[in-house]
Amino acid sequence: MSIKSSGRRGMGRREALRRLGAAGLGLAAAGRATGSGVFAGPAAAARPGAGQTAAFPEGAVVRTMLRDMAPAELAHGSVLFHEHMSLGLAFWDQMLPNIADAQREAFIGPVDEPYFMQDTPMMVAELRAALSEGVSALVDGGHADMGRDLAFLRSVSEQSGMPIVASGGYYIDPFYPDEIRNGTDDEIAEGLAAAAAAERWGAFGEIGSSAEITEDERKMLRAVGKAHLATNLPVFTHTANGLEAVTQLDILESVGVSPDRVVIGHMGGLEDPDAEVHRAIAARGAYVGFDRLGGGPEADGHKVPMVRAMLDAGHAERVLLASDFARASDTQLRGGAGYAKTITQFVPMLREAGVDDATIHTLTIDNPLRFMAFVPRDA
Repeated sequence: MSIKSSGRRGMGRREALRRLGAAGLGLAAAGRATGSGVFAGPAAAARPGAGQTAAFPEGAVVRTMLRDMAPAELAHGSVLFHEHMSLGLAFWDQMLPNIADAQREAFIGPVDEPYFMQDTPMMVAELRAALSEGVSALVDGGHADMGRDLAFLRSVSEQSGMPIVASGGYYIDPFYPDEIRNGTDDEIAEGLAAAAAAERWGAFGEIGSSAEITEDERKMLRAVGKAHLATNLPVFTHTANGLEAVTQLDILESVGVSPDRVVIGHMGGLEDPDAEVHRAIAARGAYVGFDRLGGGPEADGHKVPMVRAMLDAGHAERVLLASDFARASDTQLRGGAGYAKTITQFVPMLREAGVDDATIHTLTIDNPLRFMAFVPRDA
């Protein structure tokens, strides 16, 4: 039940927002009517495939911004482990300092309209649409050095009915504040664990490394690993299109992190048709993140064989899917596929490649819930 605008030169932003919000309004209300605060309406019938729900340790929860949820409460739809719903404009200024005006508009939208990641009505409408398309929860991969606004995310979650998991940590070396450069990994870990408790993080992520990992990024990965040991929160990473992937896992394991609590991210960007690196990571027990999906056949066609190689090697339970959503042009208001684009754009490509419904269920429901669910541990 997606609603797409032909752009601001078409029906107009206000009318497009009204229609987009209306598409998911009744469904979100139905979810609230269950008393669970979780969408449980018709999208449950649209869940991607059928299969057995994963098993979880006693006491395991998915920590959303509003409350801790039992994994089964989210098993009616897809859980996308790495998206963005709050990034600051200053982040884009630093990330893309020399970007052309047209490209900048693709990321932040028209200069004469509100930035969508600071526009509550627009984001509420987008997330209601994602609920109607079969998404049961989103994990926000931002944090303070990206300009992430927790109050904004909380308001959007409350108004849309979409469960949102807030993550935290630090991105990559160029974004680190001085206290990170000057601190020890133990000091950083202590601060991360305290912030996770104070701000209700449900994961550490996205924790990055550059194309060639720096010493401070190594220190950050050690610190995140130690903070994980104190909290039990899962960890998902950012790589430069798969570079330093094995190094990231080596560092996290070196401080005692179990690989099955880790997703190594952006592995779809690695030119590795036989998925040799992907399979090596999975064989060690970590998850492999294909988390820049939903761009259509031209952008994602080469990723399908890599996912198939993982499945054929027996690693279906170690693959995670998401889109790393960040561009205004991908919102439904701007004519894009919206926050459910992993499910609506990429999953059909897997089906066309012969991936059956039970495996789709594993990739989109069981695996992300297994990864996100944890038994809280006092810091």
